[in-house]
Amino acid sequence: MIFSHFQTRSLVGKNTPSTMSLSTDLNRSYVQISKTTSGWELPNGEILTFSQVETINQDENNCFVFRDGKLEKAGLYSERTNRYYSLMPTEKAPTMLISGIPMHRIKDITPVEDTDHKIKALGKPYGTVLDTSTGLGYTAIQAAKTASKVITVEFDPIVLSICCLNPWSIELFTNPKIFQLIGDSWDLAHIFPERTFNAIIHDPPTFTLAGHLYSQSIYNIFFRILKNNGHLFHYIGNPDSRSGSSTGRGVVERLKRAGFSVIPKPQAYGVVAKK
Repeated sequence: MIFSHFQTRSLVGKNTPSTMSLSTDLNRSYVQISKTTSGWELPNGEILTFSQVETINQDENNCFVFRDGKLEKAGLYSERTNRYYSLMPTEKAPTMLISGIPMHRIKDITPVEDTDHKIKALGKPYGTVLDTSTGLGYTAIQAAKTASKVITVEFDPIVLSICCLNPWSIELFTNPKIFQLIGDSWDLAHIFPERTFNAIIHDPPTFTLAGHLYSQSIYNIFFRILKNNGHLFHYIGNPDSRSGSSTGRGVVERLKRAGFSVIPKPQAYGVVAKK
C-alpha cells in the first residue's frame, strides 16, 4: 500500500465518520476503512495509526509505502548515479524527484497531462516507437495505447525499482507491447538497424546532467534509425526560460544539421523533428 497527504488528509478531525473510503494506491482504486481507538483499520486488518497519518500529512513532497505496520518514504539512493530518487505526490499520478528536481511539469499541470502534451505533439504513435528515457514509464504506457511496440530505455535500474512502488507505473511491467532496456540511450541507439522506428520520443535529463543526449552524434543516429516520414519529439524545457531558449536553439540547429525538418511545439515544451 502507498499513500500521500492527498489520500490521508481527510482522515483527521474530530468529526470524521467511523467508516471512510480511502485509496491505498494513490487514487487508482478505493477501499472502505474503519476508525479504531488507535487509528484506521485497513481491509487486511493492519492499522494505519493516527501518528502515521500525521506523518504523511506533514510531508507534501513524499509518498509513503505502508507495509507490515511500518511507514517508509518511497525513495531509493542510487550508487550508480549518486542520486536519490523518490516519488512526489500530485492530485493524480506522482512525479519522480531526482535529487529533489521533479522530472515532470507540475505547476498548473499534472504529470499525466504533461505526458499527454508530449504524445499529442508527436501525433498518434503507431508502429514501433523508441522511448529514450523510461522514468516512471508514463510516456511508454501512453504511446503503447496506439503503437504496436514500444522499446523504452532507462539508464539507472534504481528508477525501475521506484516504478515498482508506483501504482501508476504498473503497465510498464504488464503491457506486452512494452519492452524495457537498461543502459545509456546514446550507446543503445547504435545497435538498432536503419529505419527501425516509426517514432522516437526523446525526453532526456537536463543538458547539464546528460549533455551527450543533446549532441550532434545522437541526432545523426536518430535520423538513421527513424523510418522515412517518421517523427521525433524532443523535450527541451520551458521555451520562455533562459536555459530552455538557449538549449532549444542548439537543439534545433543540430537536428536540422542531421537532416530533420523541425516544428516548435511550445505547449509541450519541445519540438517535433520530421525525417
